Amino acid sequence: MKFTVQKKDITEAVSNIQRAVSTKTSIPALEGILLTASKGSLELCAYDLELGITTIIPAQTQEEGKAVLSAKIFSDIVRRTPDESITISVDEKNMATIESGYSLFTIIGIPAVEFPELPKLVDATAVSLPANVLKSMVRQTVFAVAESDAKPIHQGSLFSMEDGQLDVVSVDGYRLAKRTEAVDFKENLSFVVPGKTLSELLRLLKDSEENIGISVGRRHILFKTESYTVISSLLEGEFLNYKAAIPQEGKTEVVLRTREAIESVERVSLLITDRLKSPVRCLFSPGEIKLLCTTSMGRASDQITVELTGEDVEIGFNNRYLLDALRNTECDEVRVQLNGPLSPMKVMPKEGESFLFLVLPVRLKND
Repeated sequence: MKFTVQKKDITEAVSNIQRAVSTKTSIPALEGILLTASKGSLELCAYDLELGITTIIPAQTQEEGKAVLSAKIFSDIVRRTPDESITISVDEKNMATIESGYSLFTIIGIPAVEFPELPKLVDATAVSLPANVLKSMVRQTVFAVAESDAKPIHQGSLFSMEDGQLDVVSVDGYRLAKRTEAVDFKENLSFVVPGKTLSELLRLLKDSEENIGISVGRRHILFKTESYTVISSLLEGEFLNYKAAIPQEGKTEVVLRTREAIESVERVSLLITDRLKSPVRCLFSPGEIKLLCTTSMGRASDQITVELTGEDVEIGFNNRYLLDALRNTECDEVRVQLNGPLSPMKVMPKEGESFLFLVLPVRLKND
């Protein structure tokens, strides 16, 4: 196998697919990138048995073939080559030569036959979404995916399609994030995509109206962008009944300016550290919210002006969960509903229902 590629193309491709390379495996080939040289193109593939990413870049191919090269060393070499073009050749003993300008490397490759085949989707259901819509839906929900493996199904986001509407939902036991969009899909379909897959997909999606093809099989899902193909295992199990978890009414409702609220929470959080944890105490009353925080380091208070209707309420929150919810609203003003000091807080757009975040309160101790 022998081909020549542009440094810019291969560096970008390797850095994007490298995150699907396995770091802990008993199969050496999975620690590498599979290179497939064909006429006029080079395909690169990384796969860790759960997530696979492939991409194709232009190449001048003198000799077609396949080989697996160690992802780490290959990535370091192509990033640091001195010339704008790189020539790579692999002989029948899997010795790879990488040339660029005066720079020359010889590294040991792995036979391509040792690289596991990517799963094939049979009887898959096809859906498509504009890249910017899918990117926004993932970005506004992936932050609430569970990190703990206490309930593995919650380490992913639920995609639920019903009556032409798509809900993407993440939940981790302390908060819930739901994003809703209308889709051109009339069937009912639901599946759970791992949070790791969605984080990698987010890096590859562009803010464009280009349609992303989504193929959903029984155990795997495939996302096809303009430049990349991402294939992933789906998570199995019973996801939380999120519709039942959302409070239907609120005794207190406020409209607040998002940036002002974020800055206020950030100020009172200055006394909170990994060692000194304390809730942010919020006192909702007509025209204002007072924020207080007390740790062994001291005491902080702040205040923001709001429009409030309904009852006064005193409620406490984990500062990180509160900030995550506010930062991911991506709008200037939000509507917040409360139903007493022990019920989850609902954060929604000022108008419409494109997203909904729930944040569970922290039980406050009386000072």
